[in-house]
Amino acid sequence: MILYPAIDLKDGNCVRLIKGEMDRATVFNDNPAAQALEFQNAGCEWLHLVDLNGAFAGEPVNAEPVEAILKACSIPAQLGGGIREISTIERWLSKGLARVILGTVALRNPDLVREAARLFPRQVAVGIDARGGKVAVEGWAETSDVTALELAKQFEDAGVAAIIYTDIDRDGAMQGPNVAATAALANAVSIPVIASGGVSSMDDLRDLKNSGAPLDGAISGRALYDGAIDVTAAVALLKG
Repeated sequence: MILYPAIDLKDGNCVRLIKGEMDRATVFNDNPAAQALEFQNAGCEWLHLVDLNGAFAGEPVNAEPVEAILKACSIPAQLGGGIREISTIERWLSKGLARVILGTVALRNPDLVREAARLFPRQVAVGIDARGGKVAVEGWAETSDVTALELAKQFEDAGVAAIIYTDIDRDGAMQGPNVAATAALANAVSIPVIASGGVSSMDDLRDLKNSGAPLDGAISGRALYDGAIDVTAAVALLKG
């Protein structure tokens, strides 16, 4: 499994939200590129970037800090938030991004996801963010009637690189991930699943690793910034 340290970008800063609420943001670093380099130097092999403003705006907003991160680091990075057009995907991949994450558009326009996965093999992931098991979109401001599994199943044969499954009620709350729901999704689809939301301790990482599901990795944010999880130890645990 891979540890994906989360760098959530709001107004150019590296922040963490609680349950996706923009007015409950804590700034952890005003230099996202320096933060990314810190994660790389600690042994991380991937970066997970989110343009929070972009998720609400429906278009990229924090392009400058993302580009600074891509210039500063040599490890691959994936980015989500406001990416809803083929031209935007193409632009980001041309700038050195390894993978784009399509969230809202996966629900609104699944054909675009399939086209993107065909045009850019292994460089398109689907972000499925669920509240009470139902998919939430538009920066989590809106909850649909579609279940996470229903949406994931739509992309079984599309060639997407991964599904990033986030339990919104756990995100940033330091209450542990929804291991059962994440494992159930990973066991139900053939697409690699990355766990996100609530990963707040080494025990949480162990629980995910020992879930019996073929998880690709786990995303963690606040716990890495607070020191609740030692980055180097976490990388070693998941790789072991």
